[in-house]
Amino acid sequence: MTLAPIELEQLAIAFIPALLVVVLMWRWQLNYRKALYGMARMLTQLLLIGYVLIYIFQADSSPIVMAVLAVMLIASSWIALGSIETRRSSMLGASFTAVLLGAGSMLLLISQGVLQLDPWYEPRYLIPLAGMLFAHAMNNVSLAAERYFAELANGNSNEDAARIAFQAALIPVVNSLFAVGLVSLPGMMTGQILSGVSPFIAARYQIMVMCMLFGSSGLTTAMFLYLIRRRQSLSRISGG
Repeated sequence: MTLAPIELEQLAIAFIPALLVVVLMWRWQLNYRKALYGMARMLTQLLLIGYVLIYIFQADSSPIVMAVLAVMLIASSWIALGSIETRRSSMLGASFTAVLLGAGSMLLLISQGVLQLDPWYEPRYLIPLAGMLFAHAMNNVSLAAERYFAELANGNSNEDAARIAFQAALIPVVNSLFAVGLVSLPGMMTGQILSGVSPFIAARYQIMVMCMLFGSSGLTTAMFLYLIRRRQSLSRISGG
């Protein structure tokens, strides 16, 4: 079975419930403008990335792929710190290092160890995998940062704040381990099944993805918390 292309008038139907939610936000005096901006930005970014990916796939160039990954890494590291605006610039190094080591190591392991890509920079695999990893790492850093500084503000020690933040940041990915296959069929598995791949093969790929995301989430969060704990400790020593 081959999926038929979605015509623009068909695609417009998907926006109906989204616009209804915006109307509800407006009626309840919530920030509906932000939601509209987010939808517009999503639409623009996805349409543009379609053209960009076609160019990247056709170019088949390792420097181009590495440049794309670098942009994704920097962007995810910066966006992750949106929950701590006042400390954003000072924490960028910790966020970048954590995402690079946590998500980057998993990308290397999966692409070269599990999938054994040939060539090693195969963009049709490497870029989507990197997107999943960096996005999850970004969310974990954001959750960990917000919870860590909130716990410090509540009077907890560095160690207790980091422990609580680590646990909180991993809640989404741990919940997904329980729910996958029972409550939800995640994106990669659903996409493969819709495109005609055997559910058994799709399940293997999804197992790989879940292990990849859990490992990346844990490593990235732990590295980020280690770096900002160290920074906090050094700041207190120098301040004292």
